[in-house]
Amino acid sequence: MKLYDLPASPNARRVRIFVAEKGLDIPLVPVNMMENENKTDEYMAKNSLGRMPLLELDDGSCIAESMAICRYLEELHPEPPLLGRDALDKAMVEMWQRRMEFELLMPIIAVFRNTAEMFKDRVQQIPEMAEVEAENVKAKIEWLEKELEGKQYIANDEYTAADITAQCSFVMAKAALGIRIPEEMSNLNQWWERVTSRPTARA
Repeated sequence: MKLYDLPASPNARRVRIFVAEKGLDIPLVPVNMMENENKTDEYMAKNSLGRMPLLELDDGSCIAESMAICRYLEELHPEPPLLGRDALDKAMVEMWQRRMEFELLMPIIAVFRNTAEMFKDRVQQIPEMAEVEAENVKAKIEWLEKELEGKQYIANDEYTAADITAQCSFVMAKAALGIRIPEEMSNLNQWWERVTSRPTARA
């Protein structure tokens, strides 16, 4: 088993943190997107969309999409449970993970794609879309601050995939866009301190 990785990607980071939380040792294969290594015939045969992360199993089977990879690893290694314990808990983790993905991570990625120099010749950039999405991100940060009132973690009382997705979202927002959690948002800042102090945070 090996994991094809794009170090700066928040989606790839999600899987790396998930793997680290499970205590697994899966070899990483960095893919240089700037050199179009993800567009080679060899890699496209593994993932026709040419994206990372990608988990290749020992039998040659390939699993793309970060949460699909995480779900596969959760099935093989259920402890610690990062996708929930029972039916209701799993549904809540899924609900909050999707909220973090759709309401936070995807808008952040949209801002980056529409402003970053590295995407200038790769996609049609629309500056106006970046401006709208940046405002959406700020609004959702305020929303999440309220949702975290009285809670240590996002989905339940344990660290889960929902926290991982939000964590990776804020890492990208800060590093690539300069968007930070405002100092006055105590719930979010306490949550941030909690998740980033975990040994796996730098995976």
